Amino acid sequence: MTTTQGFELLRDQDIAELKIGARLYRHVKTGAEVLSISSDDENKVFGITFRTPPTDSTGVPHIMEHSVLCGSRKYPVKEPFVEILKGSLQTFLNAFTYPDKTCYPVASQNVQDFYNLIDVYLDAVFYPRLTPFTLQQEGWHYELNSTDDPLTYKGVVFNEMKGAYSSPDSLLAEHSQQSLFPDITYGLDSGGHPKVIPQLTFDQFMDFHQTYYHPSNSRIFFYGDDDPDERLHILDTYLRDFEKIDVRSQIPLQQPFESPRNIVHPFAVGEGETSSKGMVTVNWLLAETGDPTMNMALAILNHVLLEMPGSPLRKALIDSGLGEDIAGGGLESELRQMFFSVGLKGIDVADARRVETLIIDTFEGLAKEGLDPRAVEAAVNTTEFRLREYNTGRFPRGLTLMLTALTTWLYNGDPLALLPFEETLESIKSNIETGNRYLEGIMDRHFLHNPHRTTVVLTPDPTLGEREERDERQGLETIRTAMTDDDIAQIVADTQKLKEMQERPDAPEALATIPTLNREDLARKNRHIPRTVLAEGGPTILYHDLFTNGILYLDIGFDLHRLPQQYIPYVPLFSRALTEMGTEKEDYVKISQRIGRTTGGIHSSILTSMIRESRATEARFFLRGKAVLSRVPDLMDILSDLLFSPRLDNRERFKQMVLEEKARQEQSIIPGGHQVVNLRLRSHFSESGWAAEQMDGISYLFFLRDLVTKIDREWSSIATALQDMLHLLLDRHSMIVNATIDGGGWTSARNDIDTFLEKFPAGETDRPEWTPQFPPDFEGMTLPAQVNYVGKGTDLYRLGYRFTGSTGVITRYLRTSWLWDRVRVRGGAYGSFCNFDHLSGVLTFLSYRDPNLMETLDVFDGTAEFLEGVAIDDRELTKCIIGAIGDMDTYLLPDAKGYTSMIRYLTGTTDEYLQQIRDEILSTTVDDFRAFAEVLRRARTEGLVKVLGSKGAIERAVTERGLPLSVFEIL
Repeated sequence: MTTTQGFELLRDQDIAELKIGARLYRHVKTGAEVLSISSDDENKVFGITFRTPPTDSTGVPHIMEHSVLCGSRKYPVKEPFVEILKGSLQTFLNAFTYPDKTCYPVASQNVQDFYNLIDVYLDAVFYPRLTPFTLQQEGWHYELNSTDDPLTYKGVVFNEMKGAYSSPDSLLAEHSQQSLFPDITYGLDSGGHPKVIPQLTFDQFMDFHQTYYHPSNSRIFFYGDDDPDERLHILDTYLRDFEKIDVRSQIPLQQPFESPRNIVHPFAVGEGETSSKGMVTVNWLLAETGDPTMNMALAILNHVLLEMPGSPLRKALIDSGLGEDIAGGGLESELRQMFFSVGLKGIDVADARRVETLIIDTFEGLAKEGLDPRAVEAAVNTTEFRLREYNTGRFPRGLTLMLTALTTWLYNGDPLALLPFEETLESIKSNIETGNRYLEGIMDRHFLHNPHRTTVVLTPDPTLGEREERDERQGLETIRTAMTDDDIAQIVADTQKLKEMQERPDAPEALATIPTLNREDLARKNRHIPRTVLAEGGPTILYHDLFTNGILYLDIGFDLHRLPQQYIPYVPLFSRALTEMGTEKEDYVKISQRIGRTTGGIHSSILTSMIRESRATEARFFLRGKAVLSRVPDLMDILSDLLFSPRLDNRERFKQMVLEEKARQEQSIIPGGHQVVNLRLRSHFSESGWAAEQMDGISYLFFLRDLVTKIDREWSSIATALQDMLHLLLDRHSMIVNATIDGGGWTSARNDIDTFLEKFPAGETDRPEWTPQFPPDFEGMTLPAQVNYVGKGTDLYRLGYRFTGSTGVITRYLRTSWLWDRVRVRGGAYGSFCNFDHLSGVLTFLSYRDPNLMETLDVFDGTAEFLEGVAIDDRELTKCIIGAIGDMDTYLLPDAKGYTSMIRYLTGTTDEYLQQIRDEILSTTVDDFRAFAEVLRRARTEGLVKVLGSKGAIERAVTERGLPLSVFEIL
């Protein structure tokens, strides 16, 4: 067996379909396994993963994930994670806690930066500086600022999980998983239950790290175009200091049930909510993840059942009228045993049993009568297209491979089992083509004759939120009553000491240990995305000559300014209607199957943005499709049918879509509260911000709720509006067509595209004016959550500010210093943001899963003073500049490059302007920080405030602090 730098080579395999070479090593001294993948991808990825099964729901794996990144042996600063975030070109930097593992991945396109990130992470996981104060800050602690104050809980993870437990979708997913695994680690919450987190002691915390964070319990992963030998050298410098130990972290199998089980849990809703907000899932425990054939077959079956608009199980549930939208995530395949979860949200809880019966009856009917061959063909083609395209969006490809490998590797299986797909795919296709009811047989075995099934019902409880707040408050009062005066004094002292430690700046010599690049390492020029403007004004055609492995990415954009104002909220529904309501030739089931059988998919997106150096708005709706070259004619035929002969008069189908859309908007509010607040703030300052909020914000939610009540009695006017929108938007003069493919592919596809475009009429040139109506400046939006989302925003351009590239440096610095320290570290919120849009001039401050409200607004208002007084040396400034350049140089796959280039074209963001921004970033000085402080001082009094959160917190801000909020309930 070959041994290199302390590692023995266990496996050497090329995977042709992914164009990678994989080597599996074992570190001789510790037993640590390393999967080293070589590819020509410049976006390099490293990850170290530990098997970390919890034994309770204190959230110790999650808290440890946070805590190891709070200082280490080589990097003795408070937040090495934040320091490298400031000054890295990273394309990914994070950590994940799963039910059975904790992952620490990083990615960068710059090799020296990549090695810097690896060193910081390895030192963090193996040699963290864990103290009682680390647990207090990241996990939980009692907080008392004085002996007269009420006792409270604080902690980043504590508040993060309060936010998670305020989200009905998160609760349903958690309860569904736990219902299937009551006897093993998956039946616990590795993230932490807010009621259980305060039971975690420091001794338990330390023991967890000593037990699991050892090389013998690790899986280490590399991917990219860096030197494979250097990878091993870097690892050995850490691993050789350890001895092999036996870590008992194996994940057992859940023993099968003898009969199905039923579970009921309450969840918090707002006052006045009724039982029609209930949720239900039916869940099955399936096979182990490690069988490649069964893994892929179940994924294909999942696509057939649920992932197309006309999928039979999805259709049966939606057509039943028993609920508003699908619940459950379908197939889950990241744990040792796969499971399947499906149901409905927005049900009357009295109908839960009817939903369960419907799901089982649907499986029985499909198994007996057989799956539609066209649906199966669509699912197989879509799966194959995804595998060959290998498009992971902004998520690094290497990270996707790591997570795929871990689904077998973590359980002592073959890490390469699921990566090659050709043989497995061909085997499944062969089984399907033989006509032996292959997928139906899987349904029969794993669903119909599988007693390991649960039905989970979530019942809405309008008083639950208040009861939980009261119970927490009373519990803390009981705890305080039992304390001695010395106990209370100690908590006050600990609270003060923790704050002093949080406020104490890191020593310069400690900060100097953090590895960083130099300004000389940064490219002086922006990366160019090729773009050719082939025609303008009838329609405009953009072409991007990029290698796409034979796939055409095509975006067809329509000018929303051709619509009168009252139609703007209809746009998201209209865009869905085109692809999900069928055509004159095919109903929506058949057209969705046709899309799946012949293309890589068609979906819609919406763009709203201001145009550079203008108060004008670019607002477009896009149909975005992709296909291999041989299927481009099919893609164009489908787009023609969707646009020129859509069925927009199916009231029942449209009503289903409105209910789905309403449910999705409602369920997204709590997990995405900061985005809700951000949209609401930006709606005040520009037409583009207003339009975006009309189509995706609180205004859109209110529109949907109203529309549900109108569909039955005003359908004729609604259907007329949809037809009118179609007539107005189909105009060749205002269209834009964006194509991304290499030169040969473009030559091949051009004729089909031109033939398609010739079908469009030339409509009227008049564009109706929009007159935005803005909401109140200060708003308090209440919902049944235990945390808040706080925002403040203003238009800096109206205050006379002139944008320079230095703004990106400064706002990045604020996110990773002032806001991080005050809102997250000291305040206990899970996140904080400072966002500036250079096209509109709008600056917004935001917090995420925040236990505070007024205190956070005080931090936002104190930003100017912070910038005026902060000492920024050259090293700190350089880090900020590097981070801002990293933001500009984000890694993009070919389709994203083409789409990004089109948006730049539409918004007037030229290459020359982008180069100017880069030059200004590179030449940023401390004087720019001081100038920005001055405009922020003026913004403090001009800014608008929006708060999304608990009714109690908002009412206290109004009555006790005089915050002039217009208060209304959302959920």
